[in-house]
Amino acid sequence: MHSSDGPRPTLSTVDAVCLILGTVIGAGIFKAPSVVAGHVGGVSDFLLVWILGGLISIGGALCYAELSSSHPHAGGEYHFLSRAFGKHLAFFYAWARSTVIITGSIAILAITLGDYMSTILSLGPYSSYLWALIAITAVSALNLLGIRESTRVHNAMTVLEVLGIVAIVYAGFSVNGINSMGELLARQSRPTEYGLAMVFVLLTFGGWNEVSYLSAEMRDKRRGISRALVWGLGGVTLLYLLANLAYLHALGLPGMAQSNAVASDVFTLAFGKGSAMIFSVIVILSCLNSLNATMIFGARSAFAVGQDFRSFAWLGRWHSSGHPRNSLLVQAAVALAVVGLATVTRQGFETVVEFTAPVFWAFILLVGVALIVLRRRHPGLHRPFKVPLYPWLPLGFIAVTGWMLWSSLVYTGLGALVGVAVLCLGLIPLGWDALGRRPGRIETQGINGRSSDA
Repeated sequence: MHSSDGPRPTLSTVDAVCLILGTVIGAGIFKAPSVVAGHVGGVSDFLLVWILGGLISIGGALCYAELSSSHPHAGGEYHFLSRAFGKHLAFFYAWARSTVIITGSIAILAITLGDYMSTILSLGPYSSYLWALIAITAVSALNLLGIRESTRVHNAMTVLEVLGIVAIVYAGFSVNGINSMGELLARQSRPTEYGLAMVFVLLTFGGWNEVSYLSAEMRDKRRGISRALVWGLGGVTLLYLLANLAYLHALGLPGMAQSNAVASDVFTLAFGKGSAMIFSVIVILSCLNSLNATMIFGARSAFAVGQDFRSFAWLGRWHSSGHPRNSLLVQAAVALAVVGLATVTRQGFETVVEFTAPVFWAFILLVGVALIVLRRRHPGLHRPFKVPLYPWLPLGFIAVTGWMLWSSLVYTGLGALVGVAVLCLGLIPLGWDALGRRPGRIETQGINGRSSDA
């Protein structure tokens, strides 16, 4: 038996910045720009939506910084929603997050990694899925060793990942450019579909909110989260702008819109077909790093559920390694099952994961509302960090997330009902808990006391 008092302040601001960089910079920047290019009318609008994506993410991050510093908890968003609206509504977020949002993200990253690993070493007709299973198992094993080991590996890989983006930027600008940037900016072929473009841009910026799950583990609880979010997202925005400028320089906007793999095409133009393996290694590193960070963050919301609901107390045990080990194991098992399902019907799997977007934006909107609710409910609470321009910045964040909710509903149409169905399934474990034992906080475990984990 191993025991721990719960989350301890073991992470530095640099650790948190690396986790943000590693989580946000996934495979999206290698694919999403071509999709965005197809929804904008000109280069100026193309660059504008990426700048707006960075500013919106930083604005949301400032809201999260206040919530995280004022209410530090390993449960992150689950904890904020629970304090503002009650633990039953928060449970549905944790349910959707644990069953589809996080495990679906893990599976997508692992399968994408498998696709590129298969170009280097094929394992047969199911090579991508076998590599995905290997990656999930290996990264889960790394996290089971402990938070220090997983963050050290993550920090080193983040440096390599950033160097990979720099290599793509170099490749784009080493190609003989098609036109001057001034001429490109002046072109406007058709109206811009801002809503749909922003869906993909903010999807590429996705993951910054995960750092809230580390608020109880930061050494500098007063300013660590806010600094990590601002520096991390500022760095991501700069890297994304440089990468997109490189894509534009090499291919132009029409060429980007017609490309199925914009970063790969740029690499091929710059260094020839023989460079495919180099590009594959860059994508593999990005996916592996995002996979590691997603696993670190993902297990913590399930841990928080174990703290609040007695039927799930086994998830709320904190291991001396610095991780909620049982939550990590369950997360890995579900992700492996999703990859197994994807081998049968990959198209159906991708569709289901895509349809979780409306559910995700609905809960992020509620987190923004939670900030205002908690400000009014606890006006005298000490807040180490206060969001600037209150209440206008939080209201702006709420408006943007409402817009993204609407845009994602328009994009998915009736398919959004799949996400609602997943939420409704959460009534089963919630009802089981209510029938079996009266729900209540477990004062003797996790953050409030000692816990054990076999």
